Amino acid sequence: METSPATPPPLPPKGQMVKETFKDNFVFLIGLVVILWGIEIADTVLLNTLDNFGIKPRHIPSVFGIASAPFLHLGFGHLASNTLPFFVLGGLVLLGGRATFISVSVLIAVLGGGLLWLLGPGQTNHIGASLVIFGYLGFLLTRGLFEKSGFWVLVSVVILIIYGSMIFGMLPGQPGISWQGHLFGFIAGVVSAKLLFSKEKTLYQ
Repeated sequence: METSPATPPPLPPKGQMVKETFKDNFVFLIGLVVILWGIEIADTVLLNTLDNFGIKPRHIPSVFGIASAPFLHLGFGHLASNTLPFFVLGGLVLLGGRATFISVSVLIAVLGGGLLWLLGPGQTNHIGASLVIFGYLGFLLTRGLFEKSGFWVLVSVVILIIYGSMIFGMLPGQPGISWQGHLFGFIAGVVSAKLLFSKEKTLYQ
């Protein structure tokens, strides 16, 4: 006796899928922000001892700070100033999919943090999510160019209008601000866009 193959369940409407994706991404981002604030609360209770686990250039034990530094902040004011751009720029990166978001975040943290550890000024301690945030900025401003995507080029134009002034944060002269972290994060974001979305053509000769 032959049996017909099971009929696959119908796919939900596209609008519903987009809505569910947006909801999942929103919850995911909120979760990351909650983690950042939870760590800062714990750091306050511990009298800011966690801040010692930042990136200290060329200090061998501090190489692990490449992973921990983006989660640490110099008080709630510092964290508050990073929360909105992390949420907005991180959310735009997340539009490309969670796998892309995770890959980009790790590449920025490792490459940007590694450059800061190697080339940053001695006797300094760098903490904060701004390295990753500037990485998102560099990634979003160049993804459309590397991918040759009209949509992402449009996104980059909007970001440049809204957050273009952030570029001045990569210039020296602001006491207490890790402009090196901003610069290396931005560079890492551009490199991430090229690695993940560069479309090269092979030419015959």
